[in-house]
Amino acid sequence: MENNIKRGMVLGFIGIVCFSLTLPATSIAVPYFGEIIVGLGRTVIAAIIVGTIFIIKKQSLPNKRQFMSLVIVAIGAVLAFPLLTTFAMKSLPVSHGAIEIALLPLATAGFAMWRGGERPSKRYWIASIMGAITVLMYAVYLGLGQLQKGDFALIAAVILLGLSYAEGGKLSKELGSWQVIAWAILIGAPFFIVPVAFSISVNMLQAPIEAWISLFYLGVVSQFLAYVAWYGGMSLGGIARVGQIQYLQPFLMIGFSVLFLGESINWLTIVLAFIVVICVIMGKNASVVKRESHYENNVSSS
Repeated sequence: MENNIKRGMVLGFIGIVCFSLTLPATSIAVPYFGEIIVGLGRTVIAAIIVGTIFIIKKQSLPNKRQFMSLVIVAIGAVLAFPLLTTFAMKSLPVSHGAIEIALLPLATAGFAMWRGGERPSKRYWIASIMGAITVLMYAVYLGLGQLQKGDFALIAAVILLGLSYAEGGKLSKELGSWQVIAWAILIGAPFFIVPVAFSISVNMLQAPIEAWISLFYLGVVSQFLAYVAWYGGMSLGGIARVGQIQYLQPFLMIGFSVLFLGESINWLTIVLAFIVVICVIMGKNASVVKRESHYENNVSSS
């Protein structure tokens, strides 16, 4: 059990590092390719890879109940989050978006209790609240100010992705971590092909190499490989416990924005990052009660 938790935490961390490059990559790619290509085109790229893998492995189809769960994953992880964050990154800096996405662990934990049957302890919630307050303080420091359209887009993205994370973490115990996001990609991709095809233009060929690298990173890593690690981590270590690692994501994003976009960083960022790491450690070591749901009873009896 302890080894599974450790492996889950490692996989979860790998997934978060990969996700942390998503907003910087989106910010680089959007000016050259536009919202549709960056927001939906990444799924089409991932679908080509996934389809090839499924053909080679002769993957069996999910059942009706699993398919409905996969639709939930697809709505959050394949449609809403990529499209909403792409829209937000047209007007907001990466550091701004990183702070709001830091609220994702709270959304994930809430949906985990509802969909995954996990009941985090008081210590977990204390760690979550402390982490949330820390990132909100940082948001105030950055001058978050009045909410813009991009802010509403990010908040909606966080809510829908939180549901997707919880649903995918639960379903990965049945289908496997990579199969969950792979099926979600295949479910969503057919609806994206037409708008993506109409958004392609010859001018895109003039995009610099960093824009192309960013686009393919979003399609191959952010949309597929990162989810394989993330859902696998939640399956092994628990949705709520591994979800705490998400508190590192805004600071990793800011670090990558400094590295790739030239944004500045100061001592306060380092101090608050240290506080968030402490919160993550507290949450990691907190007990999480697994409650057997009616759904799980049906699964075990079938």
